[in-house]
Amino acid sequence: MTDGTTFDALVVGAGAGGLFAAARLAHAGYRTLVVERLPKVGGRASTTDIDGFRVNDGAIVIEVGGITEETFAEVGAEFDVRTPAVPVLYRVGGKDLDVTRGGWGLLLSTLTRQGAKLVSGIGAARKDDDALPGEELSTAEWVGRYSKNAAVQGVFRNMCASVFAVGSEELPARVFLTYFTRKSAFKRFGFCPDGTIGVWESLAATITARGGEVWLSSTVEALHVDGGRVTGATVLRGGERVEVTCGVAVSDTGPAATVGLVGAEHLPEDYREQVRRKDRPCSMLALNFASRDRLVDVPGMLLFSTTRRLCYVANFTDTCPEMAPPGWNLYVGASVPKPAVGDFDEAAEIALLRADLREHVPGFDDARELSVAVMRDGWPPQRAVAGHDLPHTTPIANLWNVGDGVKEYANGGTTACAETAKLVVEQITTHHPLPAAV
Repeated sequence: MTDGTTFDALVVGAGAGGLFAAARLAHAGYRTLVVERLPKVGGRASTTDIDGFRVNDGAIVIEVGGITEETFAEVGAEFDVRTPAVPVLYRVGGKDLDVTRGGWGLLLSTLTRQGAKLVSGIGAARKDDDALPGEELSTAEWVGRYSKNAAVQGVFRNMCASVFAVGSEELPARVFLTYFTRKSAFKRFGFCPDGTIGVWESLAATITARGGEVWLSSTVEALHVDGGRVTGATVLRGGERVEVTCGVAVSDTGPAATVGLVGAEHLPEDYREQVRRKDRPCSMLALNFASRDRLVDVPGMLLFSTTRRLCYVANFTDTCPEMAPPGWNLYVGASVPKPAVGDFDEAAEIALLRADLREHVPGFDDARELSVAVMRDGWPPQRAVAGHDLPHTTPIANLWNVGDGVKEYANGGTTACAETAKLVVEQITTHHPLPAAV
């Protein structure tokens, strides 16, 4: 018999990684507690209502047909994601290209006469690991070997920004090429009509349906460690401190924050140094705007080849009109600052994003600006630059990290969160199985 504060598994944070892990644990029979400091689920991939507009806080798209959708099917959660008729268009020379069929060849041949050389370099990387460059070469430098064309560099920069929330000059070419040759360059994705929070609320419902609990507006103040294992946590809930016990713990707060919850004295110095060295969050800006007129003639996302900073504009209401009041169109324009890792001039970067939107979205000046989100530091689009992630394991045997600070190599976004959750839960069920029922 267990009381109300004893759980098989404790998950700190109800972001994408935490909810994927918690849903899998609950499905496997673990009585699971999720503790989230915000009053809603989803974390950096949640949604805020602004005067009836469902404005996403960070992540805007959900992958379709991959590990994310597979997870929902496995745990029995509703997956209400609609795929745009044409997911991605690339604006090159004033024309919007659909490259879902022509792929790299169509895109690069339109950009430059050196397109064939670039396609050849990408093809070599697809077939042979030895053709992949070393970690020290950036994507921008790798592209520069084939073409100095500004539009070519621009489209590669904006691809890196859209997927990894970092510029091509800061992303290792090996990561870019691995992702775009081994993990599919043109993935299918969609939008949730409730805003991205809708999919996370669906996962949370499966956790509670299986006897788990989700505590919102609650904070894990400390994880307790005894004998090299996490035994529980102190949780501030409703103005009172509650002592929780658990068999295993999973953190979706990022490795650096996890160290703070555990206490440095419980972790070896070499691990703490590794966390300090790889705590390199990316940055991104998102300007949400709406209009009575249809300003962007694309059903999904539009990426650009030549901009100051703007990497993409997404059109939500062509696919999900429920995300805006009747008669309104809802959009977001996103950019990655220079540098994307480290300090930058926030006001200047916002001004550059607005300037790009004025240039590339006719009618933007007459649109209603809903919000400008600057994701950085403790609230980044991704907690680590892809290729520089920490392992999801920790020196504490029953404690793991999940999320975009411990991604598998060359992955990103909520898809990476789903992948880390699957790997972690597989380890938990293997090494910390539930007692056999009597």
